[in-house]
Amino acid sequence: MRWIVALLLAALPAYADGERAGEFDYYVLALSWSPSYCALEGDARGDDQCHPRHDYGFTLHGLWPQYEQGWPSNCRTQERNPSRADTAAMADIMGSAGLAWYQWKKHGRCSGLSSDDYFAAARRAYEQVNPPDVFAPLDRDVKLPASVVEEAFVEANAGLEASMITIICRAGRIREARICLTRDLNFRACGEDVARDCRMPDALMEAVR
Repeated sequence: MRWIVALLLAALPAYADGERAGEFDYYVLALSWSPSYCALEGDARGDDQCHPRHDYGFTLHGLWPQYEQGWPSNCRTQERNPSRADTAAMADIMGSAGLAWYQWKKHGRCSGLSSDDYFAAARRAYEQVNPPDVFAPLDRDVKLPASVVEEAFVEANAGLEASMITIICRAGRIREARICLTRDLNFRACGEDVARDCRMPDALMEAVR
């Protein structure tokens, strides 16, 4: 039994809590499909991101420091925390100031950057990726293979290859696109623990609200 448990644990991605800031190998840029977030979580919370006056498609979930295997989180850093104005300034691409604060606390501190520089890097990474035109705006619910979403991103972004992006599903829906970047924010291949594509043939992409 012990060896079975050991094998199962070895197969899981590892993370390190409270590690020293700045020690990581690459970034994962996580782009959330906002309609799925709202359907699964945001509506129940009454999040402003899900208000009908917005038309969010792919929003910035976060820019995550990553090891080749596993990831750091909640790192020790001497950098100051962002102000409310700093986090509020990220709401246009993240949907809320609260998410910006949470991402700084869990992931941004691990970058070794100041909060200003981390948010600037996150914005730069977000803005250099072209969301496929076919999804912006998506005016009706569709079901499609998750692989089609990946292929659309690859086609829309010069230099992006299938090994550099993974599509995440949740509750039968397209939830996120995760793109792997070097520390200089160039496209690179994902580590094995990140490259876990959704293989659903009929994943739901709900319409932009």
